[in-house]
Amino acid sequence: MGSLSGLKVLDLSRILAGPYATQMLADLGAEVWKVESPWGDDTRRWGPPFEQGESAYFLSTNRGKKSLAVNLKDPRGQELVRRLAEKADVLVENFKAGDLARYGLDYESLAKANPGLVYASITGFGQNGPRAREPGYDAALQGITGIMSITGEPDGPPVKIGVAWIDVLTGLTAAVGILAALREREVSGRGQHIDLALFDVGVAALVNQAQAYLMSGVVPQRMGSAHPQIVPYQAFAASDKWFILAVGNDGQYQKLTEALQRPDLWEDERYQTNAGRVEHRGELVAELARVFKTRSRAEWLEILREAGVPATPVNDVGEALADPQAEARGLLWSVEHPLLGPTPLLASPLQHMSRTPAAPSAPPPLLGQHTREVLTGVLGLPDEEVSRLVADGVVVTG
Repeated sequence: MGSLSGLKVLDLSRILAGPYATQMLADLGAEVWKVESPWGDDTRRWGPPFEQGESAYFLSTNRGKKSLAVNLKDPRGQELVRRLAEKADVLVENFKAGDLARYGLDYESLAKANPGLVYASITGFGQNGPRAREPGYDAALQGITGIMSITGEPDGPPVKIGVAWIDVLTGLTAAVGILAALREREVSGRGQHIDLALFDVGVAALVNQAQAYLMSGVVPQRMGSAHPQIVPYQAFAASDKWFILAVGNDGQYQKLTEALQRPDLWEDERYQTNAGRVEHRGELVAELARVFKTRSRAEWLEILREAGVPATPVNDVGEALADPQAEARGLLWSVEHPLLGPTPLLASPLQHMSRTPAAPSAPPPLLGQHTREVLTGVLGLPDEEVSRLVADGVVVTG
């Protein structure tokens, strides 16, 4: 039994940030009712790849949920969702600021009937401010928060991180906020509204780069894989492939020079402290790059590992998933999908909790797969009434 067993989550979110948060809650045992439009979460159509009409994108963030397809433009659909909200502990939504108020599904309206409801709103820019009504897509947020300005090679254009980085971080932050609000509810008996913006999360995640600017007034620049405050700490090319060297302190740097059989790189006073190595980054990195070109990646990784110097290969995604450590940690889960059969999914990092580990409770749902089950089982609607709602286009059943 998961640590959140018995928790009821009403998920009105789409795309990535909200679904990522609610999938985490589902993996921990919560019952998640995913309310989709009659045409489904947008990511059901984001691809290829598709298999039997199911998109890889949707499969990645929706396991363990029950899908209801409801037309929120119909007052009867709105009433169904209101009734579900009365029975929920948590509601997660990512509509534009103010949109759900048109349907009477905003926090203020729902909290009157369910004062214990924890209501998380995820938007691009939050519920207030001059950009509050603007849509929030991860790529746009990577641009406006500054992360793209420091991602890429120094002489190249700004580069987006290869996954929807701010969406994922916002999903994680949402889950933390929800759990904190639930903990406080145990004391007060009251829920609360969580106003969470991708913009806020993206800026907060700039951490040391933003703090360095606040202290120095110097705007951070693109540095490729290099670190602004540590040297050598970046990717290097061996004779065949790339690897990452991550020297985090002076002792490790001395070990590196011994492993390279280059005592001169330690005896040179410019390089004996990290501050000195940062100041003379160009000369040192150029010399290391020349040395690393003389052997294969496999040779260097073995030499550096034996010397106690942190270094790893720059894997592609397939290589990362095939790494023996991935197998040892069980980073792939297999679920039985109703159309696809046994389906591999990325596992939750919380699966190693000692007593209540995260675990997959069900595969990602088909659109409307659980509409009838939830409406009859949770709301107590008669089968005939559900059938009328289907006939009228208020709900869709899978």
